[in-house]
Amino acid sequence: MIDQLISTFCRIDDYCIIHEKQLQSKAISYEKPKRGPSQSLSLSEIMTILIMYQILQYRNFKSFYNDFLCEYWREFFPSLPSYTRFVELIPQALVGLSNFVASNQGRHTNIYYVDATKLPVCHNLREKRHKVFDGLAGKSKTSTGWFYGLKLHFVINQLSQVMSLRVTQGNVDDRCPLISMCQGLEGYIFADRGYISKDKETTLAKQGLKLITTLKKNMKKVFRTKTEKSLLRNRGMIETMIDYLKNSLMLWHTRHRSPMNAFTHLMACMSAWIIAPTEIIGQRRISMD
Repeated sequence: MIDQLISTFCRIDDYCIIHEKQLQSKAISYEKPKRGPSQSLSLSEIMTILIMYQILQYRNFKSFYNDFLCEYWREFFPSLPSYTRFVELIPQALVGLSNFVASNQGRHTNIYYVDATKLPVCHNLREKRHKVFDGLAGKSKTSTGWFYGLKLHFVINQLSQVMSLRVTQGNVDDRCPLISMCQGLEGYIFADRGYISKDKETTLAKQGLKLITTLKKNMKKVFRTKTEKSLLRNRGMIETMIDYLKNSLMLWHTRHRSPMNAFTHLMACMSAWIIAPTEIIGQRRISMD
């Protein structure tokens, strides 16, 4: 566990050195007013704490911070502030985590899978009085029923590496962000029947990406090669990944108190997947051979 903490911090700290230099080069120079005590934690420490919370699969961040971090890992973070103060620092990590996910795009392997999952922001019974995501969330229906919240769309390769992702309102069609997410990809992309679209298929074909989906019951059979059939059957890989993100890495969280912290939590979850992906999906990796 400590080895995981050290390796995670080293990777995040190396990234933050480059990230902060890029921000400074683009920022408008000004003299920052000095008010109050200086911040005790660096950006890399804040990001590491948020990512380790996901990797250790705690269910309650306050319990993780007060009962575990402050008790057992105080020597690694000697300048830990109070829990209330740390919560105020969490939004600072959003840009860093987002850029970390974007800069760790998976390898181009010519075999990709696309899917979307719901991100409820509250229970359906509290939908009308929910205010935190007012104007951001939307109501929609999936195969498991109605929900009020957001949607996470992403594309992965057959190595379970994230190629791109988008967050939309819950009532946005799964096919809407497909073209933007597939920019620069070539080969095959496999999806469920929710992505059936002649227009999308034609557009993707022009860039060298063939869209292959499962068929509806009332549709005519389409010729598929043995390789395409085999790869399509392995589409469950991305569903297994979604299940792991939701149930082990706490992707689902319906008690957020601000959108900023919610998106930071989401990016920390995806960063944890990049740093320490599960071995379950690793056993199901496939290739064109």
